[in-house]
Amino acid sequence: MPFELPENLHPDCGPVAWLLGRWGGRGHGDYPTIDKFEYGQELVFTHDGRPFFHYFSRAWIVDENGVKIREAAQEAGFLRCKPGGQVELVLSHNTGFVEVWYGEAGDGKLDVTTDAVVRTETAKEYTGGRRLYGNVEGDLLYAFDMAAMGQPLQPHLWARLVRQ
Repeated sequence: MPFELPENLHPDCGPVAWLLGRWGGRGHGDYPTIDKFEYGQELVFTHDGRPFFHYFSRAWIVDENGVKIREAAQEAGFLRCKPGGQVELVLSHNTGFVEVWYGEAGDGKLDVTTDAVVRTETAKEYTGGRRLYGNVEGDLLYAFDMAAMGQPLQPHLWARLVRQ
């Protein structure tokens, strides 16, 4: 699907402009404290001319044939763009935590690492992460490394999503 830059794109958002729109596909998950799983996912990045994107993601667990078994994670937030490809990401999750991320964008890549994680009383123990998003052959590939449940930072999720 072709992608066109919006006329009102804020200049600081140029390095992440390729993310704009709706993405969908499947991914895989693994972690020492979680059984392997597959999931479907939808990501949406929108922009209104100011130096940030609004972000929303929803996921659902699927079986080996891609049939939905149950709902899974949701997250929403803002990707805040600064001059020179520097970014801030603020995310809130249905599982009871909020994160602040910092990183860089450029050359079809977004690389962010957590600076702060705050959890509610009922949230599982999660202490930090790293996310890498890349534009590969027009698709959105990403990987999420996580430190949680007493485990060190290590791979947790990875997916390939296509523009919808």
